[in-house]
Amino acid sequence: MKKTKILVIGDIHGDVSLVKRFAKKAERENVDLVILPGDLTFFEQSTKNLIGPFTKVGKPVLLLHGNHETLETSKRLSEMYPNVKNLHGYSLKKNNLGIFGAGGTPFGSSAEKKIFNVLKKGNEKVKGLDKKIMITHMHAANSMSEFSGFPGSDGIRKAIETFKPDLFIHAHIHEAEGIEEKIGKTRVVNVGRRGRIFEF
Repeated sequence: MKKTKILVIGDIHGDVSLVKRFAKKAERENVDLVILPGDLTFFEQSTKNLIGPFTKVGKPVLLLHGNHETLETSKRLSEMYPNVKNLHGYSLKKNNLGIFGAGGTPFGSSAEKKIFNVLKKGNEKVKGLDKKIMITHMHAANSMSEFSGFPGSDGIRKAIETFKPDLFIHAHIHEAEGIEEKIGKTRVVNVGRRGRIFEF
């Protein structure tokens, strides 16, 4: 079965030149999908030209909100462009690969329950597939990215342990970009502004 080639870029923070550079890379590398796991903006200052360059080169985009923009902003961006989806509580099936996710940075027990339930909803739609990728903005509790001093999410950790995705991708902790580890059998990767291509 054909593999799905995915370009993931985190923490863009409104950098239009970075987006344009990655749109060229997406076209050159012939990726099937672009995923933007949050912090697209810098405190919502501007969303202009953050998605359009990818759609201009014909690449579908999945996006999430981070802690620099709201869920409403990510919904609005997904509605502005063709072939762009807000991944929060949504799932995508492609070549027997399932992708699901949740945005934001939960703090407090009710927020942790909420993000777990959003991930549960997404997982339900892809649980029978051969491979699964879970995407969030925030890192998981008791993960290597906590060296930054920022605690991770208990709800995300519980989702990894419960749904056992093959790959879990997050952003958020800039100085932890590139860190890889395993939680159970799940490969965990922190993807930031340098971007990363995955084949599944």
